[in-house]
Amino acid sequence: MFDSGFGGLTVARALIDLLPAEDLVYIGDTGRYPYGSKPLHEVRSHALELGHSLVDDFGVKAIVVACNTATAAAIDDLRSELAVPVIDVVRPGASALVRASRSGQVGVIGTVGTISSGAYPTAVAEVASSLGRDVDLTSAACPGFVEFVERGQTTGDEVTVLAERLLAPVRAAGVDTLLLGCTHYPFLARTIGDVMGPEVVLVSSADETAFAARERLGDLDLLRDDRARGTRRFLSSGDVDSFRELGSMLLGPELDATARWPLST
Repeated sequence: MFDSGFGGLTVARALIDLLPAEDLVYIGDTGRYPYGSKPLHEVRSHALELGHSLVDDFGVKAIVVACNTATAAAIDDLRSELAVPVIDVVRPGASALVRASRSGQVGVIGTVGTISSGAYPTAVAEVASSLGRDVDLTSAACPGFVEFVERGQTTGDEVTVLAERLLAPVRAAGVDTLLLGCTHYPFLARTIGDVMGPEVVLVSSADETAFAARERLGDLDLLRDDRARGTRRFLSSGDVDSFRELGSMLLGPELDATARWPLST
């Protein structure tokens, strides 16, 4: 799996807990983050490089794109170029959002790249249609959230002030369910929840993506059926020590062993 940085660790945690026997390779592209403000063609190039590395250098049997922006930019190209299943975070998140809503007034927040791509309106409309639901989606870009998480600053006055401003559109729309459409955002869930209020359900795509991965691997008969604990390997394209230090705080001791990506550097 890969992400632009630390956000995908929310998905990694869910995968480790749900599929403890599976080996996991995680690449955090911290040397080139954030993705959300980059042109989609640039994100697409990064995503394809990471995807090919996971297949060619590590021999993975499946890839989880643990980044909403990379999913929006490159999921079709990844699936056409790679000879392994590629699982994204957008469709599972959209499904959970529609199913959790009581009123049909729902919201999604994400990076500028994710929101401008239109990936979520398309996915939510498809899910709602398949379920026979009438859903009204309000989307809001939240520039700055990722940078706070990447600095390890997930609470405090600065984060709250920014959240109050950026979440104003979804609050004004009266949504009853809000999808955290960036894998970094669950680390800000406490602040986002405080701003949105207790009546709004926050939905994270991390757990739903893990369930989708289990279902897909099971359908393809790729799940490991032994009870041995899988290996965990984490790599960073940026400062490895910083990735290990902050990542261990966000995920746990699994990040004690962190290496440099690409392997040739």
